[in-house]
Amino acid sequence: MSADHPPGLDLDRLRALLDRERPGLVSGPLTGRLIEGGRSNLTYALSDGTSKWVVRRPPLGHVLATAHDMKREHRVISALYPTQVPVPRPVLLCEDEEVLGAPFYLMEFVAGTPYRTADQLAPLGPERTRNAVLSLVDTLVELHAVDPAAVGLADFGRPEGFLDRQLRRWGKQLDASRNRDLPGIDELHAALGRELPRSPAPAVVHGDYRLDNVLIGDDDRIKAILDWEMSTLGDPLTDLGLLVMYSRPLGMPNSPVSTTAEAPGHPDPRELIERYAAGSGRDVSAVSWYTAFAWFKLAVILEGIHYRYTLGQTVGRGFELIGDLVPVFIDNGLTTLQEG
Repeated sequence: MSADHPPGLDLDRLRALLDRERPGLVSGPLTGRLIEGGRSNLTYALSDGTSKWVVRRPPLGHVLATAHDMKREHRVISALYPTQVPVPRPVLLCEDEEVLGAPFYLMEFVAGTPYRTADQLAPLGPERTRNAVLSLVDTLVELHAVDPAAVGLADFGRPEGFLDRQLRRWGKQLDASRNRDLPGIDELHAALGRELPRSPAPAVVHGDYRLDNVLIGDDDRIKAILDWEMSTLGDPLTDLGLLVMYSRPLGMPNSPVSTTAEAPGHPDPRELIERYAAGSGRDVSAVSWYTAFAWFKLAVILEGIHYRYTLGQTVGRGFELIGDLVPVFIDNGLTTLQEG
């Protein structure tokens, strides 16, 4: 396959489908390139020379259809597009696997930058970095202000018992990738279970809300929230906890986990929490639980990657460092719970 015809994207079949379903949308010959891929969903940039779109599809040879549900991603973007929440305009959902070998959806291309590291943020300078991160909080407030029923998402998840289910689910994930002693992780899991907070009214939860899952424009405002594969109806404070976790410096140079917290001008967790509380009107007194849960969840995810690495199932740079990072996440989780 050439760079213009990447694997998983049959441009001829795609063109035929678009001409049939959206006549006049495409004006010139289509070219496509893979923007990002790997174990997660594949994202391609598509162009006809004048207009640009983005295609999202599951990984090649994927097994876990539920984890890569295109219909869910397309549904939540379609529901949110008419609201204040910045998402790309959805164009089409195709569940016919004959076209690309898997279900996929098409959305309009949005110009913007996903900032993944402190080094990438540095050229913005402290003030612009600060504005970008604060607008991340304000956009989260906008998302959580959407009434799920009003946008047709009343049945998008099962909010009752959400935290308990999440904790059990990540505990099972941990058991599935256990092949070494991890001091403190069972203690952290048990402590989280003992101190389960009472969830506020359910909201549309992104599930992986952080700086590198949004596109920031030249005006430092958020142009689009991306990567909705973990979204559901649930406890909105789980999104806040994750954002706070990513705003704590890891103190590990060359960390394979992207965190922007060390960028000059990056607001500290306290300011982010206070801004969210002021904007949303929600009680954030239990935020340390949600932050500790985020540390736990990431520890489990990283341990899963480390486990696959030890089995020789993951190749690439940085994977050998992941195992050393897991204890850092466990310690941070325990400390966060103890100190509040």
